[in-house]
Amino acid sequence: MMAKLSKQPAKEFEEKVIQVSRVSKKTKGGDQMGFSVLTVAGDRKGRVGVGLGKAKDVRSAIRKGIRRAKKRLIKVPMDGTTIPFEMTVKKGAGKVLLKPAAKGSGVIAGGPVRAVVEAAGIRDISAKILGSDNQASSVYATFEALKRISKIVRIKGIKLRSVAEVEAKEKRKLEKLSAKKQRQTAGKKRAGKSATSKKQAKTKTKQAKKKTQATKKSQKTQSTKTSNQSKAKSSASAKTRSTNRSKTTKKATKTKSKKTAKTKSKAKKKTK
Repeated sequence: MMAKLSKQPAKEFEEKVIQVSRVSKKTKGGDQMGFSVLTVAGDRKGRVGVGLGKAKDVRSAIRKGIRRAKKRLIKVPMDGTTIPFEMTVKKGAGKVLLKPAAKGSGVIAGGPVRAVVEAAGIRDISAKILGSDNQASSVYATFEALKRISKIVRIKGIKLRSVAEVEAKEKRKLEKLSAKKQRQTAGKKRAGKSATSKKQAKTKTKQAKKKTQATKKSQKTQSTKTSNQSKAKSSASAKTRSTNRSKTTKKATKTKSKKTAKTKSKAKKKTK
């Protein structure tokens, strides 16, 4: 018979181990070895806690650390998916700067700060470690910064937006942008149509101009041909006239010369 698999209940808290360090204690009997484990526990819904567990073995130290972190939970105020305002905190050797970020930018932070912020459920934040590089001091500084933010929000009564409100606002923005893009595309289409119509009109006018120019050229060539033909005809007629005149003049001169010769001959005869 196959054993039935029992469904494990989903964990309420997300547990993370930040640092495991080996420690020793001087006693009369000698050095007592042990482990100290820094842990973070959070529900990713705005609650987070930090705890340090010490024991002779790592497993029991982790268990102690998580138990202490769950006992020291704080409520982190969130404006949508980020923190409401900027905060810089120095605790011990650790110094941390936390800044709100736009939705979709994600968690921009180092290892220890990232662990605390993600366990708290903050999705968009920008952080920088300004102090010591020790992981424990950075974790304590971030925890203190979140504590101070919650205290300021509680005292000043700052109104915070929920994730649903932020998403609704973003949806409205996206709808506006899409409507604007549609208008722009429609305007571009209209402009393209008008440009094409203008181009067509220009081409038509150019074609008409070309046709008129061609007709004018043809008319000019025809007129020049006719004028040349008429000139040729007139020149031919003038030539014929001149030839006829010259012929008539030649004939007249011949007849005159004949007459004069006859008269001269008659006069000679008479004189004889």
